[in-house]
Amino acid sequence: MNAVSSASADSLRAALAAVLDGLPPNRAAQAVERLIANYRGTTPTDAPVLRDRSDVAAYAAYRMPATFEAVRGALDALRAAAPDWEPRTHTDVGGGTGAASWAVAEAWEEAPPRTTVLDWAEPALALGRELAAGVFDAEWRRERIGAALSLPEADLVTVSYVLKELTEADRTALVTEAARAAQAVVIVEPGTPDGYERIIAARTRLTDAGFTVAAPCPHSGACPIVPGTDWCHFSARVSRSSLHRKVKGGSLPYEDEKFAYVAAVRFPVTPAPSRITRRPQIRKGQVLLELCGPEGLGRDTVTKRHGPLYKQARDAEWGDSWPPEEQSQG
Repeated sequence: MNAVSSASADSLRAALAAVLDGLPPNRAAQAVERLIANYRGTTPTDAPVLRDRSDVAAYAAYRMPATFEAVRGALDALRAAAPDWEPRTHTDVGGGTGAASWAVAEAWEEAPPRTTVLDWAEPALALGRELAAGVFDAEWRRERIGAALSLPEADLVTVSYVLKELTEADRTALVTEAARAAQAVVIVEPGTPDGYERIIAARTRLTDAGFTVAAPCPHSGACPIVPGTDWCHFSARVSRSSLHRKVKGGSLPYEDEKFAYVAAVRFPVTPAPSRITRRPQIRKGQVLLELCGPEGLGRDTVTKRHGPLYKQARDAEWGDSWPPEEQSQG
């Protein structure tokens, strides 16, 4: 297959628009409502959430752009910690219509890894294959995501928005299997307190298996957040097409996707010196930064007296490494 476009947010939206053209908006909206109720529920499912093409099409419009941006944010942080590392093989566990695979193909667009997408919903795999046609090559394979899953060895394994759908035993088995099979594991969950708890549990299992945390944490030790008092999460800005707005019932041209993640590896990395854990507060003549560093949680106040660093602080975003690379090396 000859690629005719690159994997990007724009090409994903174009592919979605082409696939969803002709789907009655009311039918899509009804399917979205059911999917929202499912994903906001508290009971893990032991059957595919996506049952047919209508469900899958609605899910693609509802979730793919946001999942793509969240995974892209996690991958950007991994690449910053390991700029010379390039995966040659990638397994997308529970990948569904392939949003994480799009993000991986974009992250290493000059030489995208060979990707295998595993999911138990055949309609999702079929649509994912259709969306990716002409953009990147992947094998789309039907697999039951659970304790019995055996993963092929791969440089990179991604698990995005999957753990909540599994029982606790299946989550533990999946993360353990990912640690066995991969050189790097990236796990993304919703940026909610329970999503963060699943990420922390996965992070602990990965470090116990000998992995080093590449991002977002500046260290591989215990998370300094006192359980129940707060949760670590980040935000990704998602551009919304007119079709996306129609299906989701929104009016703004964008939305902010809150997500929690961990990227852990079996090779040398340089984690961020500190990570900005909240949206920077810009005040007159100063910027307040909430940070997580090797010594724990803290706050940095950057003022005009700091010279060029002050402008960099004003431009800094939630989730960025701090201080900027040239400053941390100075």
